[in-house]
Amino acid sequence: MSQSGSGTATAAREATGLTYQRCRWCGTASFRRLLCPVCQSSDMRTESSEGHGVVVRTTVVHRYTEYARNESLVRFPEGFMFRCRIIGTPPQLVWPGARVRPASGADLSTGEVVLETVDKVEHDPWR
Repeated sequence: MSQSGSGTATAAREATGLTYQRCRWCGTASFRRLLCPVCQSSDMRTESSEGHGVVVRTTVVHRYTEYARNESLVRFPEGFMFRCRIIGTPPQLVWPGARVRPASGADLSTGEVVLETVDKVEHDPWR
């Protein structure tokens, strides 16, 4: 179900999208870098990503907080990978290969990238 004709859907996607840098010399995409990781150029341009990605690796972390949380390495279609927090699903039920998108209502001012799973996960009480 695509809402490409809707201006509100486009505005919402731009508000929750991620910005990343692309090297003007070699074209390598990177996230939150001052220098290109390939050619070490500082000539980077900022581009916008929709924020949809795929989980590559996932870990349940239970330090410094009372509750467990999920930290996952996510690959984005623009060519960069970044460590993000996945919400909306119990931490142990996030799996590699899960499709994720920017979490609605996430506060981007904290600097933490928060995503949620696209596919609903059934909670199994025995897991």
